[in-house]
Amino acid sequence: MKNILAEIVAHKHTEVAARKKVRSTTELEQAPMFGREGLSLCQFLRMPDKTGIIAEFKRRSPSKGLINGNVTVQQVTTAYTRYGASGLSVLTDEKFFGGTSDDLQQARSYNQVPILRKDFIVDEYQIVEAKAIGADVILLIAECLEAAEVKHLSTFAHNLGLEVLLEVHSESQLEKVSEHVNLVGVNNRDLITFQVDFNRSCELAPKIPAGKLKVAESGINDPAAIVTLQQAGFEGFLIGEHFMRQEDPARAFEQFVSTMRSLQNR
Repeated sequence: MKNILAEIVAHKHTEVAARKKVRSTTELEQAPMFGREGLSLCQFLRMPDKTGIIAEFKRRSPSKGLINGNVTVQQVTTAYTRYGASGLSVLTDEKFFGGTSDDLQQARSYNQVPILRKDFIVDEYQIVEAKAIGADVILLIAECLEAAEVKHLSTFAHNLGLEVLLEVHSESQLEKVSEHVNLVGVNNRDLITFQVDFNRSCELAPKIPAGKLKVAESGINDPAAIVTLQQAGFEGFLIGEHFMRQEDPARAFEQFVSTMRSLQNR
């Protein structure tokens, strides 16, 4: 199977170079949202009245094709927030995931919870962009960044007041966790083959450096899994396709949370 991640990252470098010519960093820094004080995903994940779920708005993926093209950002994200999402994740990659920066800006205008810019960040410019469109958190993917790049980009984000979620899916990648990484996400999906291995999170949880909030990502489609993952030390749960795959993602999220809370109260 071809390496999808390598293809995405190669395209991302070309895409970013083109965007720099259209809108300068100076222009981004003058955007109304650039000066806002960010919300802390770490804090929201630990609020007792929230669910710990980072609920995602995603239209399509390279592995599944179109996931849901019939719902709006407003419909879905406001429901996620209403039913207790600790944060939102919004895809902004257009070519491979059908997302846009406007999706995140819309989510920001309707919700007062932290928003993760879900993209393939390879350049400082994208971090300035994230701040300018209203994101509170950026994603860095250990699979496609060297340790020095993670350190540099996470420090750059920290200096702009953004939190950093570093995504890993092997023990060796934990060596890339640096000072300004706030959250470590274990992706159960192999980014080379896009296959899911749910045990990945539980195996890596005890090895994540102390002081970093643990987030489980991908393949979570059962409320009982949240309870298991919480017992393994996870405080955040990034869930995307499971809700977006449903005809009514808002209703699916409400039912998932209701079942999850019943299990937690047993």
